[in-house]
Amino acid sequence: MKLGLALWLGLLGGTGVSAQTAPPAAAVQQPEATAQDQTTTLQATTSIVLVPALVTTKSGEPVFTLTADDFMLTDDGIPQKVRLEDDNGAQPLALVVLMEAGGEGATHLDDYQTLGTMITSLVGDVEHTVAVVGFDSEPALVQPWTSDMDVVSRAIAGIGPGDGEAAILDGLNFSVDLLRKQPPRYRRAIVMFTETHDHGSHIGIPDALRAVSDTNTAIYSFAFSSTKADAKAEAGELNSETPYAPGGCFARDPDADPTKQPNRATQDYDCLADLAPPLRLAKIAYIAATGALKKNVPETVSHLTGGEYYGFSNRKNLEKGLQTLTNHVPNRYALSFHPVNPHPGLHVLTLTLKDRPNLKIAARTSYWAAGVPTSP
Repeated sequence: MKLGLALWLGLLGGTGVSAQTAPPAAAVQQPEATAQDQTTTLQATTSIVLVPALVTTKSGEPVFTLTADDFMLTDDGIPQKVRLEDDNGAQPLALVVLMEAGGEGATHLDDYQTLGTMITSLVGDVEHTVAVVGFDSEPALVQPWTSDMDVVSRAIAGIGPGDGEAAILDGLNFSVDLLRKQPPRYRRAIVMFTETHDHGSHIGIPDALRAVSDTNTAIYSFAFSSTKADAKAEAGELNSETPYAPGGCFARDPDADPTKQPNRATQDYDCLADLAPPLRLAKIAYIAATGALKKNVPETVSHLTGGEYYGFSNRKNLEKGLQTLTNHVPNRYALSFHPVNPHPGLHVLTLTLKDRPNLKIAARTSYWAAGVPTSP
């Protein structure tokens, strides 16, 4: 971040960083990974995908009496065998508190006076480590990983206004990178406090989508305040009877206007998607997700990762939302499955309940499988 962050770091007690020596965002202290720590990018040969889910009554009360047999999960339309992880509430937690101090975020800093206490309640009594990230036009590590919630509270309280930008996607990417370095036994989560629209991020929408989808990280958002046509077109092609060009799907039509033909990569992808409908479903989801990120970043990433989204305009309704989330987190289901030979790229997850019409379910809707790594 710019000068604003350097001043905050100089004011924070216990950070050990002065305003004169505060490093740039890229050089801020990062947690080091030990030999047993692993990057949690989901490879195409990945062994497990976590699917956090919240089940509530129509009145919003959590329901925590279901078993794995009550859930039905599909991955790109293909049924999967789902497992319910035992005692998820006792699993260690790695949490990043991501806060916007630039743009409109500067006008809401007074709403965060009790945020440290609320985050402490949210974390609870489980083993934990927490980092605080601030951002305006750039993200930076305000507080490195710590288990001391008093230190976290002081870091949050010490944040001051940044510049006029709100690079939300850059802040998310920075936070996900921090979480990748945590041991696999930790649950990973981000609690973010931002406006709805990104202003000034350097990371592109596709890379941002991959960043929030390729690790088992749940994102909980608190926010203040097309591609629809493309998605409909893709949906229409699921059952399209339009014939291919002469010579088949992969052939180039010799009589077509060359300026209106798709490029070779796009044509090959579309042909494969027609031959393999799950790829078409994934492409629809990709179009919808990238479009949604342009309209409301925090709501979209929460939906994609199985977190929760709350709008707020003042301290009172922010605290109400945090109290609701604190009640929901220990009552969430930690479901998982083992994908078999997943294709690289975005996958669509659909989780439903068997014969439970009076209950509502909110769950992760996608994950990103990277390509099989090559040998150096």
